[in-house]
Amino acid sequence: MMIKAVNITKLFNEYDYNLDICCPLTFLHSPNGMGKSTLMRMVYAALKGDVRYLSDTPFERMEIWFDDDAIMVLQKYDGKLNVLMQKNEVDTPLTPDEMAEVCSSVYIPPERLAIRKRDGHMVPTLEAYAHELYEKFRYAKEHTELEPHPEQVRSDLNDGELEFWSKDLKAKLDFIKDAGFEPDIPSRMKFPPSRYDISKDRRGYEELTASISEYVKRNYVLAESVIIFKDIVNEIFLDKTVTVSDSGKIGITMNNGMSLPLVKLSSGEKQIIIMFYALLFHAEPGSIVILDEPEISLHVSWQQKLGRYFSDICRVRNIQMIVATHSPQVIHDMWDSARELRPSDA
Repeated sequence: MMIKAVNITKLFNEYDYNLDICCPLTFLHSPNGMGKSTLMRMVYAALKGDVRYLSDTPFERMEIWFDDDAIMVLQKYDGKLNVLMQKNEVDTPLTPDEMAEVCSSVYIPPERLAIRKRDGHMVPTLEAYAHELYEKFRYAKEHTELEPHPEQVRSDLNDGELEFWSKDLKAKLDFIKDAGFEPDIPSRMKFPPSRYDISKDRRGYEELTASISEYVKRNYVLAESVIIFKDIVNEIFLDKTVTVSDSGKIGITMNNGMSLPLVKLSSGEKQIIIMFYALLFHAEPGSIVILDEPEISLHVSWQQKLGRYFSDICRVRNIQMIVATHSPQVIHDMWDSARELRPSDA
């Protein structure tokens, strides 16, 4: 589900906005002080069920229109927030938990260099993300055994179709292997099997293919994220290369061969790693991502590259992005996807 419009009445008791949203990528721009960042934070709060933030923000009514013709309506009556979903002329009240179930969402704020942990302590975001990736790899490497999934067995396929499915899965396994991990396939079985192998042990290969299919579902996005992340960051960086070791550790190597700690990266380099890590490792397929001020600390030449990468990620991951920016360089040559936030009576 994707957003196609956001309407708000009396934001800060002053502004009324009717905002059309592009799919899959929208650049939102406006002069300072018009409430652009607040509005984006409100949309995210609505999608996460953060009623405290919404209750504390002055406004009368907000509508989020989705592409399935559903409308989330947030209305304040005597200071109390009421939330409902309108669809097919039926109004359904929503609890905070139900608001958070409408769709997956990710918010990347302008203050990105530090992150608050669950215990309340602030830590450098790069440090937190590096540890997170290491733990993802550790889990993947500790769960290499293929588990039976009888409900996924495709007995309806003929031998040729099963062989074709196996070859497709083998290509995905090779892709996952390039990222640094792979499953334990029984040594007695050949994968992908030939049609002759299948004819000798049809049931065995049905079960193996089903198990490998589940393994691919669990790990393909992680592998894809690692590879795309490295490709994008290394296209942007000038004199250094980002690596991800077989154990999932992020490393930086200068062109002269010297290793560089993450903390020694420039502010702009840290911003690039943080933004694209969050986009690739936190935004599930089908998510709505709200990114505020991607241009922070970036040279103009880097800003001009962002739109193309955002568009590619939207396409590959089937996500929607709403990017709030003050920089025309970020929008660059994608003005058809840009929307100006201006009061509806202006």
